Amino acid sequence: MDKLEILRSFTGKEFSASPSPFMRWLNPVVLSAEEGEIAFQYTVREEWLNPMGNLHGGVTAAIIDDIIGATMFSLNEKNFIVTVNNSIDYFSTAKENDHIIAETKIIKRGKQFVNAQCEIWNADRTRLIARGTSNLFKIND
Repeated sequence: MDKLEILRSFTGKEFSASPSPFMRWLNPVVLSAEEGEIAFQYTVREEWLNPMGNLHGGVTAAIIDDIIGATMFSLNEKNFIVTVNNSIDYFSTAKENDHIIAETKIIKRGKQFVNAQCEIWNADRTRLIARGTSNLFKIND
C-alpha cells in the first residue's frame, strides 16, 4: 500500500498509523486525502491553550508544520522533503474542545523545492483561524 493509500484508509478515523510520534500526539482525524491535498480535524485540548484560554499560536504553527509534512507524505516521493521555512498569519482563535479543520494544498512543486499552504478553520469553515505557507526542500539520496 502506498503512502497516500495509507492516509486514505484512515478517512473518518484518528491517524494512529502516522510515522510521526508528534502527529500521533496531536491526534488528528483524517477527513480527506488526495495527492498534495489533505484535510484533518483536531479537537483543541487543554494543554494546547495559552494563559488566556485560547489556542496557543505555537500549537497552531505546529499543526500547520505537521500537516504540511503529511501532505509531503501523500506525494509518495522516494526522498525526504524537509521544511526550509514557515510563514504564518493568525486571524482568529479557538477554545478548548473546539473542533478545528486544517486543509493543505501544494502551491508549486518543482524538482527540488515545494511550496505548500495550510489553512486552519473553525468546524463549520466560517472563520479562518490561521494561514501558513512553507517552502520545503527535497533531500536526494
